[in-house]
Amino acid sequence: MGYRIVVVGATGNVGREMLNILAERQFPVDEIAALASRKSLGTEVSFGDKTLKTLDLDTFDFTGWDIALFAIGSDVTNAYATKSAKAGCVVIDNSSLYRYDADVPLVVPEVNPEAVRGYTKKNIIANPNCSTAQMVVALKPLHDRARIKRVVVSTYQSVSGAGKEGIDELWDQTKSIYNPTDDKPAKKFTKQIAFNVIPHIDVFMDSGDTKEEWKMVAETKKILDPKIKVTATCVRVPVFVGHSEAINIEFEDHLDENEARDILRESPGIMVIDKREDGGYVTPIECVGDYATFISRIRQDSTIDNGLNLWCVSDNLRKGAALNAVQIAETLGRLCLKKG
Repeated sequence: MGYRIVVVGATGNVGREMLNILAERQFPVDEIAALASRKSLGTEVSFGDKTLKTLDLDTFDFTGWDIALFAIGSDVTNAYATKSAKAGCVVIDNSSLYRYDADVPLVVPEVNPEAVRGYTKKNIIANPNCSTAQMVVALKPLHDRARIKRVVVSTYQSVSGAGKEGIDELWDQTKSIYNPTDDKPAKKFTKQIAFNVIPHIDVFMDSGDTKEEWKMVAETKKILDPKIKVTATCVRVPVFVGHSEAINIEFEDHLDENEARDILRESPGIMVIDKREDGGYVTPIECVGDYATFISRIRQDSTIDNGLNLWCVSDNLRKGAALNAVQIAETLGRLCLKKG
């Protein structure tokens, strides 16, 4: 016996990836519904070898459905997630709406799978921010071995993290560089993104941090360990898909780079590509479409007693969003719902 699954926001980048990954991983589905806004009603989306027509989110009845994967913005989620949860359909939400709610578990299955059991308080589970998800996958096994004191991370985040509008803006501006008469001013981003980098993601806060940087701090503490100190600088770069992170870690105990490399090689969800030669590392373009979080450039930090540096790359539409949501559904099924 399988599950009755709903994908909300099925026509968006993340929603389509959710459908693809559910099919790729052969999630036990008895029935699936693809929901979208009324303006996208009837749009066709793929689920394995099947074609689904989207249904109207506004009139959909969640009663009798098991799990709803939400891939829409916080405002719309706020209107419909509670409706789903009250109908008995467990919500796995990709927006930021519930991430900081003490009664909603924030889950990365390689890191804190048991946290899914807390879904019963509101019938909702939150998916973390894309940049946080890949980082904590890398940090967890190292934290278990040597206890992390502090993390300094700089992110290089692709435009797909800003949705279709971000992808379109990079594409249009890149073309306009070679056609000076076709100027494409910044609309989605605060400055030109083509051939540029922008140290600004989400809104600025009173502290001087952006909301994206604050998210990485708050979410790492909630998922991994509230004692870890985290500071982040988040940068948008002219890459279509794939987030990269330069991570500096300070541990309580000494951890040799070779042992760290071995630990990471044996850890779930991680692929280590770390050769000290030209091309012996992974870049964002190489991670697209892959499930893994890739780790490269593992090396000692000689400026502190117990420090390591590493480079972390992942497909943000997959591990940063759709894949993690499906993995949460798999974990929920295995530990709590137990169908299929």
